[in-house]
Amino acid sequence: MQSITNDYFIADNKKAVDIYFNTSMFADHFMNKRKGIFERPNGGARYRIPLMYDASEGGSFMRADPLSSDDRTTINSAYFLPKHYYGNATIYETDELENAGEYAEVQLVVQKLEGAQKTCARNIYGQIYSSNADTAQDLTGLGALCNVSGAATSVAYGNIAQVDLMASDGSYPWTARTTTTIEGISLAVLRTMATTSKIYDGPNGKPDIGFMTEALFNIVKGILQVQQRFTEDIDTAKAGFTNLVFEQMILTPDDYVPTGYCFLLNSKFVGWAIHEKGLFVRKPWADLTVVGPLAKSMKILWHGNLVCSNRKAHICHTNLS
Repeated sequence: MQSITNDYFIADNKKAVDIYFNTSMFADHFMNKRKGIFERPNGGARYRIPLMYDASEGGSFMRADPLSSDDRTTINSAYFLPKHYYGNATIYETDELENAGEYAEVQLVVQKLEGAQKTCARNIYGQIYSSNADTAQDLTGLGALCNVSGAATSVAYGNIAQVDLMASDGSYPWTARTTTTIEGISLAVLRTMATTSKIYDGPNGKPDIGFMTEALFNIVKGILQVQQRFTEDIDTAKAGFTNLVFEQMILTPDDYVPTGYCFLLNSKFVGWAIHEKGLFVRKPWADLTVVGPLAKSMKILWHGNLVCSNRKAHICHTNLS
């Protein structure tokens, strides 16, 4: 059974691994292709993500002016708790007897493995857009990053509350951005969202990828097709995900996005921290006879969390139609 499992995961150029990523564009983009933050800590009770929120001492000077050597705190860190998920595959002895023969046994094991893979992945991806608190059992999702629940500014995200982090100009760099206006999605709405979450001019200053429901995506696609401004991101399309590119920003539907929501993200400042032994790790088949039924079981484990290094670089819009 273990040898069948090993063969399954290396066959067809490791095609079985694709099962983990083929149901969520967010997972494929940030976890599989590693387009944004991708940290692989080897331990610790929390994952430390450095962030820049202020500038060093500096300025113009004349020939005889003294120059300041004062240090200014420019680096702080957000801390995210690891979250844990698993998928289970169990084969009872009666199943083995009913599927006697090499071919039937292979089919049975593969079926159970695929089920474990999909279960583990689905449970993770179902929380990507959640508003879970730092200390919740599930992922600290994008809803928490953008504070779609409207929690007080004293509520921490990444172990930092908005009011805890203030720049020298009096602004709050750890500000969450969510728009709750009831309106229809349009190109103007997308532009406004991108401008609101712009952190500077130039490359990587604005969101470069957006996730929304299929209903909202179809509206945007229809608008762009009428205006003959429709293009696709080739790499995203090759991965099997529907998308379009609008003003250098990839837009794509995701079944896990809540109804009426659209998230625009800057991939330079968001991604995953996944334990180096926690990226869909397979545990060996174990005999359950001593503790339960006549059966064998194996687990697929995942340990990590969604992380962010610049909170105000992203934005969510709720109540869209």
